[in-house]
Amino acid sequence: MQSYHRVHVELRRKDGRRVAEMLQKGQESARVLRRASILRQLNGGQRVAQAAENAGVAEKTVRAIARRYEEGGLDAALYEKPRPGRERVLNTGQKQRIVAMVCGPPRAQPFLSLLPALEARARSGAAPGASSRREAVRGLGRRCHPSLGSGHGRGASGAVVRCLKPLP
Repeated sequence: MQSYHRVHVELRRKDGRRVAEMLQKGQESARVLRRASILRQLNGGQRVAQAAENAGVAEKTVRAIARRYEEGGLDAALYEKPRPGRERVLNTGQKQRIVAMVCGPPRAQPFLSLLPALEARARSGAAPGASSRREAVRGLGRRCHPSLGSGHGRGASGAVVRCLKPLP
């Protein structure tokens, strides 16, 4: 078994304020908030094992977060580097608007009226990758209800609602 040296993170004053603000507001993703909590615990003098147990992660994860802070600063410790691969079909703002429309209160038109617009957008090349209605529904619908990708979901009353057009 490998022995590790004791990890002690000393946050810079500005970083400490930023971490405290993030944890107070809670508007970041759960991963980022967990990493910020770990940094604050290490800054407070807690041991790696205790911080790992409190955060519900492995000790190796706590050590990696501390190492990333020491090597690259707060942003390197909190956020992941971009991963290689195909670019996202929709940007974050577009995805949020669609999810809000799908998950929000019922409107005069059913949310499936959005699908032809998504299909046209995909065919025009404006949204590379989403070449079919199935991909659009699977990519966005599952954020609200896991069964939306299969052609049906639950309405506001909780009753099962079938799509007007079957998915190809």
